[in-house]
Amino acid sequence: MTHHTAASARTETDSLGSMEIPADAYWGIHTARALENFPISRRPISVYADLVRALAMVKQAAARANAEIGVLDREKAVLIDRASQLVIDGQFHDQFVVGVVQGGAGTSTNMNANEVITNIALELAGRPKGDYAFLSPIDDTNRSQSTNDVYPTAIKVGLSLDLQTLLEELDLLRQSFLRKATEFHDVLKVGRTQLQDAVPMTLGQEFHGFATTLGQDYQRLTENAHLLFEVNLGATAIGTGITAHPDYAAAVLRHLREITGLDLETASDLVESTSDTGAFMSFSASLKRNAIKLSKISNDLRLLSSGPQAGLGEISLPARQAGSSIMPGKVNPVIPEVVNQVAFAVAGADLTVTMAVEGGQLQLNAFEPIIAHSIFQSITWMRRAMRTLRVNCVDGITANRERLAASVGASVGVVTALTPFIGYAAAAALAKAALVSGRNIADLVVEGGLMSRDEVTKQLSPQRLSGLQAVTAAMPIIGFETAPTGDTDL
Repeated sequence: MTHHTAASARTETDSLGSMEIPADAYWGIHTARALENFPISRRPISVYADLVRALAMVKQAAARANAEIGVLDREKAVLIDRASQLVIDGQFHDQFVVGVVQGGAGTSTNMNANEVITNIALELAGRPKGDYAFLSPIDDTNRSQSTNDVYPTAIKVGLSLDLQTLLEELDLLRQSFLRKATEFHDVLKVGRTQLQDAVPMTLGQEFHGFATTLGQDYQRLTENAHLLFEVNLGATAIGTGITAHPDYAAAVLRHLREITGLDLETASDLVESTSDTGAFMSFSASLKRNAIKLSKISNDLRLLSSGPQAGLGEISLPARQAGSSIMPGKVNPVIPEVVNQVAFAVAGADLTVTMAVEGGQLQLNAFEPIIAHSIFQSITWMRRAMRTLRVNCVDGITANRERLAASVGASVGVVTALTPFIGYAAAAALAKAALVSGRNIADLVVEGGLMSRDEVTKQLSPQRLSGLQAVTAAMPIIGFETAPTGDTDL
């Protein structure tokens, strides 16, 4: 089906006709048609390196399985195996050129992989590119396969590989917050609920909460990753396994498990598995959860660092760049801001995945390309966002200790710590009096004869106020003479 023309090109032919292919291209006519048909994203599938590696892993496993069960010549299988390994090792990725967004349920991506791996194999055999009579992209490299089982399997393997690096970054960020929690363990501050002053806490407790949140996300992502381990390889077109040997599914699974190191399993119902894409929706949702919580943390960092003079100004973020083209000296929280924007994009991508999953019809979901693109983009952007948040922001955060101490000293919220001893009504009256007069809560309590100076000092210690030291016994409640009648009882 191929003959050679000028040195700069070769001619390849399919059922629709012939096309000139650049002589140095490892892709072929099916890929060339996709390049004409889908100039949409202008982003080739090679931007997602783990997807390309996963495609090669599937082709390698298929070649080994086909040779094992005797449906592919062993010499051909070895050539495909070797070519696939080169791609797994990171070579020839620039030849995976089809756009990530494409019609055809992933056929263009599958054929791009078939053509590239075949032409690499032909060169390994000392043959020219395009010599498909010797080794065919479809009859040999795609033997026992269909796009409809290769593509979703490769997506699941690729996402599983990509997730491992995301989890590494997530844990590094968690550890960064933990280090700050330790550093700030003794820094007392005013907590806030509904943006209003609440009771005291430590800055260390606040940062420890951030770390705990990220640890929970690590667990959820790990749990949902197992949804990706069920594959439909061996289903071929619609799940009936047509064109595949009865022993192929078990053989190819065994080889793919060995190649990937993943605990993969063949779906019990291949028809259902080929048409259903619910696992992608669940996995995308767990990514969105992580992104939204990262965004909330970023919001808190921006609020806590606001100012530096007219805002909260409790912490200082590292100054990364000039913040204004008109206001000298202005520095903005650009790192948390970019994390916020990544979270917005991930939330949008999750909606895209949801709609694409819903759009499947009958025995196949044709919209897996946009599902793959959306989730791979989310993982990629989140991994990069977490790294810049850690390296360029969290690691360098400092506490404005004097400002925090002053705000705690002037806060009437500390009176909450005295309610077990003087009662709610008396405490409320004290808070009101302190706000009106601007006087210190402890002084008012002692002057009112409600508690001794020593006891007030003890109960308003940083350890007690932040809950780090529990109140183990209550003092008798003392009435407060100035409280409104009838309001003295708890």
